[in-house]
Amino acid sequence: MFALIAPSAGFAEDPVSIKRPAFTAQAQTDSYLRAGAVPQQQEGLSWDTAVRKSYLIPAFEIMGFDFLLNQFNRRVYNEPDYRSNFTSIKNNLTGKWVVDTDPFKVNQFLHPYQGSMYHGFARSAGLSYWESAAATFAGSLFWEIAGETTKPSKNDQVASGIGGSFLGEPLFRMASLALERGEGSRFRREVSAALISPSTGFNRLAFGDRFDPVFSSRDAAVFSRLQIGGSLTALTDQGVSQSFIRNEAVVNFSMDYGLPGKPGYSYTRPFDYFSFQATAASANIFENIMTRGLLVGKDYAALNDTYKGVWGIYGSYDYIAPQIFRVSTTALSLGTTAQWQLTNSVALQGTGLLGAGYGASGTIHGVGERDYHYGLTPQALLELRLLLGESAMIDVNLRDYYVSRVASTESRGWENIARGEAGVTLRVYQNHAIAVKYIYSRREAYYPDLGNRTQTRGTVNIFYTLLNDKKFGAVQW
Repeated sequence: MFALIAPSAGFAEDPVSIKRPAFTAQAQTDSYLRAGAVPQQQEGLSWDTAVRKSYLIPAFEIMGFDFLLNQFNRRVYNEPDYRSNFTSIKNNLTGKWVVDTDPFKVNQFLHPYQGSMYHGFARSAGLSYWESAAATFAGSLFWEIAGETTKPSKNDQVASGIGGSFLGEPLFRMASLALERGEGSRFRREVSAALISPSTGFNRLAFGDRFDPVFSSRDAAVFSRLQIGGSLTALTDQGVSQSFIRNEAVVNFSMDYGLPGKPGYSYTRPFDYFSFQATAASANIFENIMTRGLLVGKDYAALNDTYKGVWGIYGSYDYIAPQIFRVSTTALSLGTTAQWQLTNSVALQGTGLLGAGYGASGTIHGVGERDYHYGLTPQALLELRLLLGESAMIDVNLRDYYVSRVASTESRGWENIARGEAGVTLRVYQNHAIAVKYIYSRREAYYPDLGNRTQTRGTVNIFYTLLNDKKFGAVQW
């Protein structure tokens, strides 16, 4: 991750270490030339022209990954669910699909991450986003039919087959960005990329010259933050939750890729704009993972160039777990992302989304209440960021999820999750800053046999922040 937030827009290369083919894309070739290396005249993989891409390699990799995962689970957990055979495969092919009751983290985090592995295998083999999304969906389907003896799960197919692509594409692009712009030796950049997207790292290692070229960012405007600090609980209503740790150590990483307004940058590929955020906390390891990306859309601008933006259909995957409750969705939304240039040094960036997905939410360690509830989930997002030159940034983020009884296994009850964040970041020196953030999360639930339930948590967070841009991601045009 450290390679992603380096202020440098390029990288230093040891010419001796470059023994692989030239990149097909002109921008990739230029990167080598700027580094002082003379590329070999052998044509390599190109995502733009589909030269040297492979359908067969990721197909075998996805099936092999599922086979190894099945064998690992079979030996480690020793449960009948993983002892699949020809009989179970036949039953799953002809049987009814269900909504399973696996643990929340398995269904809503591990399955999307599994899907992101499928997506990375396909993308790093040269397939386009939509081809890779199809491969991800097929990989999830293969697992549901052949990976387990239990009945195929509709919710898993959504989480891994669709959510896996919404998570996998940002991971693939961030891995590519680490290779394209990261600092340090080639080995360091390769390791960083493999940690971000293991399936991408595997293909680069296993197939060397063939999949060695780097997916071009096309000089996208990128703003990233690495934050390290602590979270102090200011208020809480635990409700029925019986487990809670008031104060935590927290690490947060976020990136906005393809911010609107960059001259010459276009939105012709899915996820040419995306936002990614992940938070790890000492109390529950994965506090949240939230991604959203523009699937199909167009850019726009004011006649006087005071604002520029993009609008269209976004795909998102969210996983939020503030200790006492949790919510996760895979969704499609209509929305926009834009930047307003208020003065020469002050800008306002914002995103607004309104859509729906398939989600799950519920309490954690509750007494007298079910673990979580699935349903069709209308949701909304409003995010604003005021950029005050090179001095400070004020950001506000509001989210709402309504997990309804529509498409629910029980067709009863509902849950509403609201989350708000407000923070101030002050730049202290170079790319170093301090930040103070307040996060408020609230869950309201109603079930006929349980009545109304409310849980809330408010925290004050204090961070040391490392920025990749002294202007907090303000785009100049």
